[in-house]
Amino acid sequence: MWKPRAVPRAFSLLHLLFHSVLVLVSAQGSNRTTWNTLTGSPPLVIARGGFSGIFPDSSEFAYNLAAVTSLKNLIVWCDVQLTKDGEGICIPNIKLENATNIDNVFQNRSKTYSVNGVQTSAYFAVDFTFEELYSKVFLVQGDFTRSDKFDNNLFQILTVNDLVKNESPPGLWLNIQHDAFYEQHNLSMKNFVLSVSRTVNVNYISSPEAGFLRTIRAHINPRITKLVFRFLKKDEVDPSTNQTYGSLLKNLASIKTFSSGILVPKGYIWPIDPSSLYLLPHTSLVSDAHKVGLEVFASDFLNDVPISYNYSYDPVAEYLNFIDNGNFSVDGVLSDFPLTPSEAIDCFAHVGLNATKKVNTLVISKYGASGDYPPCTDLAYEKAISDGVDVLDCPVQMSKGGIPFCLSSIDLIESTNVAQSNFSKLGKIIPEIKSGNGIFTFDLAWDDIKTLTPSMLNPYSINSLYRNPKYNKKGHFLTLSDFLNLPKGQTSLLGVVITIENAAYLARKQNLSVTEAVIDTLSKAGYDKPGAPKVMIQSTNSSVLLKFKEKTKYELVYKIDEIVGDAVDSAILDIKRFAHSVVVKKASVYPVSKFFVTGSTKIVPKFKSSNLSVYVETFRNEFVSQAWDFMSDATVEINTFVQDAEIDGVITDFPKTANRYRRNRCLSLGDSKPPYMEPVRVGSLLLAMDKYSLPPALAPAPPLTEAKVTEPPLPPLSKIAPSSPIAGTGQGAQPPQNAQSKVTVCVFLSTLIVLVASLLL
Repeated sequence: MWKPRAVPRAFSLLHLLFHSVLVLVSAQGSNRTTWNTLTGSPPLVIARGGFSGIFPDSSEFAYNLAAVTSLKNLIVWCDVQLTKDGEGICIPNIKLENATNIDNVFQNRSKTYSVNGVQTSAYFAVDFTFEELYSKVFLVQGDFTRSDKFDNNLFQILTVNDLVKNESPPGLWLNIQHDAFYEQHNLSMKNFVLSVSRTVNVNYISSPEAGFLRTIRAHINPRITKLVFRFLKKDEVDPSTNQTYGSLLKNLASIKTFSSGILVPKGYIWPIDPSSLYLLPHTSLVSDAHKVGLEVFASDFLNDVPISYNYSYDPVAEYLNFIDNGNFSVDGVLSDFPLTPSEAIDCFAHVGLNATKKVNTLVISKYGASGDYPPCTDLAYEKAISDGVDVLDCPVQMSKGGIPFCLSSIDLIESTNVAQSNFSKLGKIIPEIKSGNGIFTFDLAWDDIKTLTPSMLNPYSINSLYRNPKYNKKGHFLTLSDFLNLPKGQTSLLGVVITIENAAYLARKQNLSVTEAVIDTLSKAGYDKPGAPKVMIQSTNSSVLLKFKEKTKYELVYKIDEIVGDAVDSAILDIKRFAHSVVVKKASVYPVSKFFVTGSTKIVPKFKSSNLSVYVETFRNEFVSQAWDFMSDATVEINTFVQDAEIDGVITDFPKTANRYRRNRCLSLGDSKPPYMEPVRVGSLLLAMDKYSLPPALAPAPPLTEAKVTEPPLPPLSKIAPSSPIAGTGQGAQPPQNAQSKVTVCVFLSTLIVLVASLLL
C-alpha cells in the first residue's frame, strides 16, 4: 500500500478518491500460466508517470492511482530531468512547459539550446533551481486531448527521492532521455543515477543513448538494477553513437553487451500500415531478442488514441496481441493507463471466448456486430454469433410490398448508399418519423432494397474515429425470414430480439401491419413452438407490446428512449401490464457531465424490485463513448454496470468485448478479486477536483411517468392505398406528383454529406 503524502489537502482528497474509485484488496496476481516471456514470468506493467492518462504525468495522484489499480508488482516510470543545482526531478518532457504551468509563472525565461543537434526553444530545468520549481511551478495535464480538470490541484514537482520516500512504489524505472544535453550544461546524469542508486532501489534504468548505459554499467549491481536500451524512431540518431536506431536494431548481440533489455515502440513488433491503419505481420524482434538474452519492453500504449482497426478500439485486445498471441510475449508494457494491461495480463490472458461464464449477464447485439461490419448485414450477424452473443437483434423495417427485413433505421440514408443511387429522388420529410429528409424503406420494394450497398455506422466520425473501413460497403441485408434461420444450429445463441418502431404510422399511412408481419414470420419459422430459440419483442411503444401480449407468449421488452432519473410507481405498474423487461440508456443509470460521472440513480434496483429485468444500451469500445471514470476502457465500464449497477444485460455494438469480459478468470475470485476487476465507485473523480474545476451540475433527469408510458391502441390498417405511393418499383422509379413535397436543398445536402463520407472512407 502506498503512503499518502504528508500534506493535509492531498491526503484528504486521496483518501476519498482511493477508497471510492476502486475497492482495495490484498490479493493480486491470480494468473499462474506459463508465459512466452524471456524468463517465463508474467509481463510487467510499467506506469508511465503513474496513471498519466487521468492525472497530470508524474503527479502525486497519478502515482497513487496507478499503484492502487494495477498489478502488485507494478513498476512506476520517472522521466528524469536535472535542475540547475543537480536535483533529479520527475517531469515527462525536457520542455517543462509541456507538462507544467511554468510559462505562466516565469514569463520570458525560456531559452534556446541545442538538443541532440536541434535548436530548441523552451523552458529547461537546467535554468532553474529545484526550490524555484518546487515552490512556484505545478504539474498540469500536458496532453490537450485529456481532461484539464485536475490542473488546479497544485501538484508539486517530485524529486526521485520524494517519489520513493513518500509514495513507496513497488518498483521504480528511471528513464534518462538526454544525458548528452545535461553534460553540455555541466550536469552529470551518471553522478545523479549512481548517487540515487545508493539510497534507493532502482529496478530499471533506460536511455536512448548507448554511451550513457555503457558508462554506468560497471557501477550498477545487475542483481538490483537492469539496464535497458530505449529505441526511438528508426530514422532518429543516437547522439552517443551517431547511428540510427534502425541500424542499431540489426545488431542485438552488441546491445546485449551493455544492456539486459530493450524498450521499443510497439510498432517495432506489430507494425501498422500507415495508409490503412491495419496491422501488418508481426516482426521477429521479440524472438530474436530473446535468443540473445534480451528482454523486450513495448511502449506507446494509450487507451485514448486511435489504434489499429484490427483491435476494434478495444485496448485489452491490443495488449493481448502483445502478450498472448501463441507465438511470443513481450516482457513488459509501458502504459499511460496501467489498469488495462494489469487486467489483460492477470484476468484475460490465456482465456478463450469459450471459457466458462463467471457472470450470467446477457450480451445482446446492436445491429449485429455493428462495430466491425455494416449494421444488420449477414457479416455483422455472423461476427456477432462467432463473438459469443447471446441474443441477436433485428430491427424490423417494412418494404413497399410488405416484406419485413432487418435494418438499423427506417431511413435508408443512414446505413445504405441510397442517396447515391437512382432512388435519391425519393427523399421526403415525414415529421411523424424524424426531423429532416429521409428515403424510407416503405417506398422501395425489397428487390430494390437488396441491391443497395450497406454502409458502416460511424457514431464518432466527428472525433475522426471510423470503424473497419475495409468492410465499409460489404455484406448483404436479410429478410426477417432469413435472419430467423441464423440461430438454427447455433448452440451458443439463446435467441433473438425483434425491435419494432413506427408501427402506428405504418398502419395508418402505409396500410402495413408490421406486428402481423412479425408474428406471421416467427410462426412460419417455428419460433412459436416448444424448444424454439427464445424470442424477445422490443419497442418504445406500449401499444405494440400489448398487441404481442394478446397474440403471443414472447418476452416483451419496453425501451425507454429518453434519459430518466427515476420511474414513478404508477409508471412501473403500467409497464408490468405489458412487459417483462426494460431497456434504459447508460446515462439513466450513471448521469454524466462533461465526460465525468456525477453519481448514480436508483432506476435499476427500482425496476428489478418489480421483477422487471433491466438491459442497458449502448456499450461501445470507442474511448469517447465512456466517461473518464471508466479509464477509457470499455471493459471497466461494462464491469461497473454489471457489478455495481447489477444490470441483467448489455446491448452492444461489440459483442466480443462483453462476452470476453464475463469469462475472465478474475470474476471467480470473490472477495479476492484484484482492484482492476472491482467496479469503479462512480463520481469519485469529482472528489479529486478543485471546486472551481468541477463540471456543471446536472439538473436531475425527469422521472418516467405513467403519462409517458400509456398510449392508445395501434390503429387499424388504413384499407386504402399508401398515402405516398411510388409509381413503379424498378430502379429509377419516380415519385408521383402528389407525394409529400420535399425540400430540394435538404435532399441535395443529405446526398452530398453521405457521398463525402463514403469518399473519406
